[in-house]
Amino acid sequence: MSDRLSQLSQSGVSIWLDDLSRARLNSGDLARKIREDDVVGVTTNPAIFQAAISGAADYAAPIAELASSGASPEEVIKRLTTDDVREACDLFHDVYERTGGYDGRVSIEVDPRLARRTAETLEQAGELWATVDRPNVMIKIPATVEGLPAITDAIAAGISVNATLIFSVERYVEVAQAYLAGLEKARRAGLDLSGIHSVASFFVSRVDTAVDKLLEANGSEEAKALEGKAAVANARIAYGAFLDIFEGGRRFADLAEAGANLQRPLWASTGVKNPAYRDTMYVDELVSRHVVNTMPEKTLLAVADHGDLRGDTIRPAVDDARSLLGELAAAGVDLADVTSRLEYDGVAKFEIAWADLIRAVTEQLHDH
Repeated sequence: MSDRLSQLSQSGVSIWLDDLSRARLNSGDLARKIREDDVVGVTTNPAIFQAAISGAADYAAPIAELASSGASPEEVIKRLTTDDVREACDLFHDVYERTGGYDGRVSIEVDPRLARRTAETLEQAGELWATVDRPNVMIKIPATVEGLPAITDAIAAGISVNATLIFSVERYVEVAQAYLAGLEKARRAGLDLSGIHSVASFFVSRVDTAVDKLLEANGSEEAKALEGKAAVANARIAYGAFLDIFEGGRRFADLAEAGANLQRPLWASTGVKNPAYRDTMYVDELVSRHVVNTMPEKTLLAVADHGDLRGDTIRPAVDDARSLLGELAAAGVDLADVTSRLEYDGVAKFEIAWADLIRAVTEQLHDH
């Protein structure tokens, strides 16, 4: 294992890979990363599966078999993705057992077209949970306004949830409250809270991409000095909210006495998009206890090679992060507007990826 990856893990960060494909499973690559790189979980999303399945030789035989049975494109996608996730869950079983369910997790997302429909989201979350049928799967539910009650009710039903597409601190707090409400309902129903886990996926790099455009348009030296700083500050403030709710909050303390687990912040979108920035900045600057960092492979390799790890870079910096957001506001950045647009765009991008995947699978089915 890389010394840097080992150091990152020892600092309290769970390293999850933001990718999954049948090629990665069949080649033994994922097993190697578990064994050698301290990867203790995997996240997927519609864009990842679109890239994995479209035209890939590894899926040709199962698609041909499903075509002969008359399966629809949606049925094929559900079968291929849940099979991949189930196999990955089995690979992570030892990690899951060793960590008492804390890690060894594999996430699969509900159909992104349901992101604004609460009842349908909850129904599909239950279907995916039952189909994968592994205790270490996590069902990803978009943290839209409509997704929040689905998160609560999924948790209440004993389903472990990855609440995704969180861009604002305000929405992060709402997700945490939705999780607590779900735990309270589960406790009233007599469920074992210790078996229910959740993470809150807080997106990072896209915030800088959007804010930097506004700062560049401002044109002042003060605005330019703020470029590349908004995303980390935003995430650090969310972590501050995590501390208030889960380390200092009476509501969670009562649930913890009944066996409830923390809902950990998960840093998503941690690949650096601006080549002028250090390619490991969204890992280096977001280190603390009880967090997950889900990395694209390129970022994982960069951290292993030259990550600048220097202990906890969040807890001592929360107050400074709040001050920086004040400077952004003074420079004309309406962060609430930025994050609202990012959520809307995030759902739309996953809908496009899903449509592209359906189109690709439809074409392959027609070939048979």
